[in-house]
Order: sequence, then structure tokens, then C-alpha cells
Amino acid sequence: MTNKKIIVAIVLILLAQCENINAQIDTLRVFSFSVLYIGDTPPCQGPHSVYEGYLETILSYANPDIAGLVKREPEDMYGTAPVGFADSLLVNSFNAAYPGQYAYCPYTNTAEGDNITTLYYNQQKLGYAGMLCSYPNITDFDTYKLFYKSANLATTHDTIFLYVTLNHDNSGTGSSSAATRATQIAGEMAQIETHFTYLPNMINMGDFNTHTSTEACYQTLVNPSNTNYRYYDPPFYPDATFTYPADWDADPATYASCLTVSTRYSGSDPNSCSGNSGGAKSWYDHIFLSASIVNKADHLSYLPHSFKVIGNDGNRTGIAVNATSPPNTSTPPDVLDDIFQMSEHYPITLSILVDTSGVAAVTTVLPAQEKVTVVNPVDGQLVMHFTKGLAGKTINMTCSDELGRLQMKTSIASVGESAQIQCTLNPGFYFLKFTADGEVISQVAIRKK
Repeated sequence: MTNKKIIVAIVLILLAQCENINAQIDTLRVFSFSVLYIGDTPPCQGPHSVYEGYLETILSYANPDIAGLVKREPEDMYGTAPVGFADSLLVNSFNAAYPGQYAYCPYTNTAEGDNITTLYYNQQKLGYAGMLCSYPNITDFDTYKLFYKSANLATTHDTIFLYVTLNHDNSGTGSSSAATRATQIAGEMAQIETHFTYLPNMINMGDFNTHTSTEACYQTLVNPSNTNYRYYDPPFYPDATFTYPADWDADPATYASCLTVSTRYSGSDPNSCSGNSGGAKSWYDHIFLSASIVNKADHLSYLPHSFKVIGNDGNRTGIAVNATSPPNTSTPPDVLDDIFQMSEHYPITLSILVDTSGVAAVTTVLPAQEKVTVVNPVDGQLVMHFTKGLAGKTINMTCSDELGRLQMKTSIASVGESAQIQCTLNPGFYFLKFTADGEVISQVAIRKK
């Protein structure tokens, strides 16, 4: 399929999902980051407060709704440290970036490992419904249950559930290391399978330390003997950017845009605890999605081509994330520098659309047939058409990008059946929300040429 056809297909899918007023659409931004022992005592890379600041910068840019941090040092080796572990990043990184927005799920360290995982979430959109299971093997593999805070949740008690598993697999290139990873993922999946006859809305993400798609641990997820428990790696399916089998270690150039290790070229820069070096050369970090999400079986769906390696412009093979030759313009310079300082791993992200139709309908004052349509794709002018019932009303419009960041906000006086305003957005996909009399009347996905 050509790039033009792919773009057209994406636009049609998004428009179909956003056209109906009764199908209220939200976006959940998913984020995973291997943070190289932040919280260790004594700190190897540098003072905790400095690294909390680096993470704040990265979070300010990514604005995640679900954020999994792996390879965190529990300070006391048992994950029971007081303020200074999960709370320190909550206060000094997450809520410093977006005040009052985040909470975290209870964490475990039954394996008594020297690094553990922590799941943070946007408590304005999501709630914590419990831990489904925890499998200890060198590190703990925890699966959490979240619920979406639908409109009218307090009265309808109806919602959407989402399960998230965090991973930090054993590292190493030898057969014994690969065998350990296989055992870890097999054990994790064995526990999950005791709870379901098929995978529900579920995300399985983290640092898998895989070197090829043929590794047993990877195959357990994407090609299990029982296909009811199959996950999908979005760049392979449904995006079809790559095809199996894939050996990113042997052929990093083919997978250049998705390589997550390393952000650093030298083993001693920026410090002696730099971990992996040599620039981008392998793909350790993944966000796997269940078929329920990929196929939009239960209100959640993957936003096509939204998987991104933050800071990787596809030209980082063998060089640092902030190397200036060639220049990296994919991400703001301060974010690139802080990724370089923070970890040898790049953070990864994708977006999931939430369709709450049939879950908690929003009662509108305006008749359901009143709406705004937009000429799509958009060039220099944003052209809007209004149904007759909107005549004389003031229509408020907000425009957000794929990461949920507000890009434009304006009010439009609907004096006729159409209007247009200048559009200076950069090329890409955006979400428009139109309201009148305090009620949402239309939500539209657009592509800016």
C-alpha cells in the first residue's frame, strides 16, 4: 500500500470514529521508559533531584495518561522505601509537569531485585481497580487493572477496563539470557491466562531486552500456541511498517526509526554509569496490544501509526540522540538533551482511542443532528460547515495534537452555514472538539497538509 493510500485510510478511520456525536472520543497516551536505576543509593549517575528534573522535562513533552517506568532502583532492595521512591517521582517529576494529574499503582518487589517497575496514570481520566497478578522472576512482572472515568460514571457505574502489564526482562545476548527471558514471559503469561479465556483490553509493555523477533519470549507474545492470548506489536501489525521475521541487531538500518538502545554513543558520556553505548543499534522496548484493542472489540482502539520512539528521528543509528550531525529536529532540544542525560533507553509511546458510546451517554441540550463538519484534509484555511440549528450560536473550538497538547483555541460566531479561519498548524493529525451552550456537538479528526 502506498503512503498516500495509508494516509487516506487513516483519515477515513478517524473520521468514522469521530463523526457521531453519541460516540464520545477521548485519547489515552501510553508511555514506557526504562530509566536506568533512578533512585539508587548512592546515586550512580547523579543527584536524584537533577534526574527528577530531566524526567519532568520528558513528561511535559509526552503528557502520558499511562506511564510505565522500569529499571528503577528501590533504594532499600525491597521496594519499601518511604518518600524517595514512587512518591518522589510523583511529586518532583509527574505532578511537577502536570500538577495534580497523576497517581501511581501499588508496586511489588517479591523477587527482591535491584530494580522494579512502577505504573503511573492520569487520575483525571483513569482509576485504579486493583492488581490482577504478580509474577516474580529476578524482577516482578505486575499486571494492573485500570478503569476509564466515563461521563456519568457515578450514576451509571458503567465503564471500560484496561489491563497493563509492566516488564523488565533479563538482559544479555547469549542463549542462557534468552532462555531466561523466555521463562520470564512464559511465567507471566501463564498467570494472566488463569484469569481469562482470551485477552481483554490489555497492554504488555516495557524493556524486553529482545534482539530479534524470533526469540522465544517475543514469540510467546505475538505467536502463542493458543491464539486467544496473542498480542500485536503495532509497527508490524496493524501498521505494517515492518514484516516478520525481524533481526534488528543484525540489520539496525531497516528498523532505524524504532531502535530504542542506545541514546548514548560513549560508555563514559555523560557519566560512568551510562549503561549501553554505541548509539541506536537495537530495539529492546515494546508496547504490545491485545487483539481486543487492535480490533476495537471493546471501546478501545489503537490510533494507527501512533507508535513512536520519542527523540529517534530515524537517523540515530550509531550516534547519540542529541548528536548534531545530522541534526535531530524530531523533538525539542531540551527534551533530547534530557533523554540523553536520563537513560541509555529512548522512551516509547502510542495512542489509544476511547469510544464511550453505549457506556455512559452524555445528555446534550442541542438536538443530536446539530453538528459541525470540516473540509478534510486541511490546507491553509480550516473550512467548517454548520447545520441550521447552530445559526446564531457561539461555537467554541479546541485543537489538540496526537499527544493531547492544545494547539489552537478559538470561538466562532455561527452567522451562516459555513465559516473558515486561517490554519497555521504543522503537517500532521489533529483532533478538533466543538462545543456550544456548554455541550460537545462534534469531535473531528483532521489531517493538516
